[in-house]
Amino acid sequence: MNELLETERFDEFAEKECAKFYAANNGRPSLVPGIYFRLLLVGYFEGIDSERGIAWRAADSFGLRQFLAIGLDEPTPDHSTISRTRRLIDVETHRKVFFWVLERLRDQGGVMGKTVGIDATTLEANAAMRSIVRRDNGESYEEFLKGLAKESGIETPTREDLARLDGTRKNKASNKDWVNPHDRDARITKMKDDRTHLAHKAEHAVDLKTGAVLAVTLQEADQGDTRTVLETLVQAGENVAELIRTEAPNQNPQVYLQGIQEVVTDKGYHSGAVLVAMKSADVRTYLPEKKQKGQRHWQGKPEQQQAVYENRRRVNRAYGKSLLRKRGELIERSFAHCYDTGGMRRTHLRGQQNILKRLLIHVGAFNLSLIFRSLLGSGTPRELRNRQSRLIFVFSFLFHHFSAPVRRTHFSFSSSRLRRPRSHRYLGYKFRHAKEQGCTTGC
Repeated sequence: MNELLETERFDEFAEKECAKFYAANNGRPSLVPGIYFRLLLVGYFEGIDSERGIAWRAADSFGLRQFLAIGLDEPTPDHSTISRTRRLIDVETHRKVFFWVLERLRDQGGVMGKTVGIDATTLEANAAMRSIVRRDNGESYEEFLKGLAKESGIETPTREDLARLDGTRKNKASNKDWVNPHDRDARITKMKDDRTHLAHKAEHAVDLKTGAVLAVTLQEADQGDTRTVLETLVQAGENVAELIRTEAPNQNPQVYLQGIQEVVTDKGYHSGAVLVAMKSADVRTYLPEKKQKGQRHWQGKPEQQQAVYENRRRVNRAYGKSLLRKRGELIERSFAHCYDTGGMRRTHLRGQQNILKRLLIHVGAFNLSLIFRSLLGSGTPRELRNRQSRLIFVFSFLFHHFSAPVRRTHFSFSSSRLRRPRSHRYLGYKFRHAKEQGCTTGC
């Protein structure tokens, strides 16, 4: 990775983009931008979720010291220094670093930009449900339940009384009424494992030709997919258009020159308004529909009716079904690498801006891993190490197999051996099976 970053002059690019955030003569010595972004890349490739863990890993590993260009007699950056540098550099600069990785991936032929799949997943917020308060008066949840108990006639309610009272209430965890004071951007939502938790929503736009993530956005977790898909699609379209503009004129084009032409999602994104908006942008949609009871009425909605019927015909064709299968494979793969093995399923930061900064570099590291996977056959150091160990095991097995003396056994098929009678158990099973099938004795 260092060879790639040095060849493409990443440090010069990072220092140029971050120059406005650094003073020449004021303050304590700061963290170099190239080292800061490398530390966030370590978070993905090592599967470390927090900045404290990244700082500890950098101080513990000689290999990471070499990767960060920090000498043995120099202290590694503390987690507070990493956090301060992240707050100092804005989101737009982190987005430029993400786009820089996309340019390197484009040069390797890893971006097509014609067919895009969009899907979202939830990230657990760094906030607890027991800390939520009322939006109107700042009252805690327990104080609110005690007030309800007193109104119902219980002067000194116990915990059992509060639990019984809370269990009979409806719509008791509404985002319109409750908020966490420590992370006001987090929203109450149901996670993948059916737990109710405060969370954020990350949405990916993935190139269905190569698996590269063209755009990533962070949304409020209670926002529906139909309300967030257009923002992610616009961000992906802008990135693809910029990739086309910055492509060298003297080489064959790597990105589809007409930009995004096809969008594939799951059932949660299907909406008449969304289909009309995408059709007006000259984008073909492949959005499966949910099963509805009864017949849908189209009075006053001719545009939506036409868009829905056209989308339905495309989805039911063989090409549309193949795109839906590919969407499930590639988008879920990006989620698994970024959030499960990459360690970002639970966030340790608060506020959408802070989380988005870390998320952009994290997903950019996933795009870098696609380059290494095409060059080395593995996308992370751990996977490369495992491949080497498996290769050594295969070579040792083959060496011992061919170097061992061969024992020759004389095995011959004689007519008497072939005419050897079967066991009684087998013959009894065969007779019963033939009798059940209604065969004669000659079967």
